[in-house]
Amino acid sequence: MKLTLAEAETLVVDALNRSGVDEANARSVARALVAAEAAGQGGHGLRRVEAYSAQARAGKVDGRARPQASRPMPGVLTIDAMNGYAYPALDLAVEMLPGMAREQGIAIATIHRSHHAGVMGLTVARFAERGLAALMFANAPASMAPWGGNKALYGTNPIAFAVPIEDGEPIVVDLALSKVARGKIMAARQKGEAIPDDWAFDADGQPTTDANRAMDGFMAPLGGAKGAALAMMVEILSAGLIGANYAFEASSLFDDKGPPVALGQTIIAIDPTATGGPGVFSRLALLADEIGAQEGARIPGRRGQALSRSAEAEGVVIDDEVVAAIRAIA
Repeated sequence: MKLTLAEAETLVVDALNRSGVDEANARSVARALVAAEAAGQGGHGLRRVEAYSAQARAGKVDGRARPQASRPMPGVLTIDAMNGYAYPALDLAVEMLPGMAREQGIAIATIHRSHHAGVMGLTVARFAERGLAALMFANAPASMAPWGGNKALYGTNPIAFAVPIEDGEPIVVDLALSKVARGKIMAARQKGEAIPDDWAFDADGQPTTDANRAMDGFMAPLGGAKGAALAMMVEILSAGLIGANYAFEASSLFDDKGPPVALGQTIIAIDPTATGGPGVFSRLALLADEIGAQEGARIPGRRGQALSRSAEAEGVVIDDEVVAAIRAIA
């Protein structure tokens, strides 16, 4: 079914409102999920509404929470998401952190007692649109074993980065440290589709093409031992250093069972003019131009940006069963 972005947003808001989420939080969540769909990231889009709504009804996430911010040091912003959705807390970071970064040259925001961080490339791009470079780290419930281990200890633990360039859209890097994002396996399970045999392992540590067995097992790390080491680094940056739950302490994001997930996110914002001077954006554009000049090469972020522009003009196509499930809630 094809929906305009406004129609898709209204659909999500209605479902969340019916599940006890207040208007402001529902609108924040809906904007993020619809933006994910528009950017071609359906695993982080409207397929999440059922679980988000069920968690609000069960009290696993507080749909009426208001994130609380403090500045313990001039360059440090700490945000307690109050066991609500991550998106209102991320909105608050986008509101407050840019001014701090311009004052200091660099600033950091940490978010604890948080929820699913969604498509982090969309969050860091919001900083790039404000003239800043941004790095973001987030942990997720345990789904990946340390290298050589056989028990899930880390999440897929994505890293995202964005930087503005002169006369062009920002460069945006967004990657999970598992072979693929777990949302892709969730989407395959919902569709009843098989997955490639190098995406995940079953509970016995054997490669599997069965999405159900993969969800009960653990993810394959990106780049083997190197990916597992980076996942540990993200676990430290987004949990150990900021007081959030480690991945192995968090309950699932895919059901309404257990306590709040209480995950963490960390964002570092940099004023490029403080580090590179007034000509920094043209220097960054030079690198993008050199990449784009190579046949077959792609500047990171361009595919999602093109899809988002198309969705703004033409709407998004959502699977009928997803729309039906959301309407049943609403």
